[in-house]
Amino acid sequence: MAERTASVERNTLETQIKVSINLDGTGKAKFDIGVPFLEHMLDQIARHGLIDLDIQCKGDLHIDDHHTVEDVGITLGQAFTKAIGDKKGMTRYGHSYVPLDEALSRVVIDFSGRPGLQMHVPFTRAVVGGFDVDLFQEFFQGFVNHALVSLHIDNLRGTNTHHQIETVFKAFGRALRMAVELDPRMAGQMPSTKGCL
Repeated sequence: MAERTASVERNTLETQIKVSINLDGTGKAKFDIGVPFLEHMLDQIARHGLIDLDIQCKGDLHIDDHHTVEDVGITLGQAFTKAIGDKKGMTRYGHSYVPLDEALSRVVIDFSGRPGLQMHVPFTRAVVGGFDVDLFQEFFQGFVNHALVSLHIDNLRGTNTHHQIETVFKAFGRALRMAVELDPRMAGQMPSTKGCL
């Protein structure tokens, strides 16, 4: 089996980012982003998706976290596209429900080749530990636009904003793991009746 790995660099006047991933990893994670709460959430993707992630970013955090969070999402999406390649033999769809105490979230993903995001998370607070939770919409929009996936995120219940967000990221990791898994019954076939994605 060919290695499904990728390294991507993205440099702008606002951020300089390097992302390395291994879709068939063990959940190892290494981050130097400068936004601790984002790093904590990315660790959920690695751990629960069994995806090795190494993300380094120097961003204009003296302004705010916006460009860093959005651009990490963009670059991570680019890395997924590169690592997945032609999509032959992959499961394509993934879904997961994840609880954390009172919170419950559902994430469904399709590596369809068409970007689309539906995110419904009724945050109970605007900030967690100094982090503006609205930025997670920017992270996922950046990812969707560059990984070319349809992504549905629903927080079904929850009163603790940290728990709401963490269930989303854990479910996202689990859904990714399911979707990128190679299906032995597909035997290298394209998971689409169109013959391409």
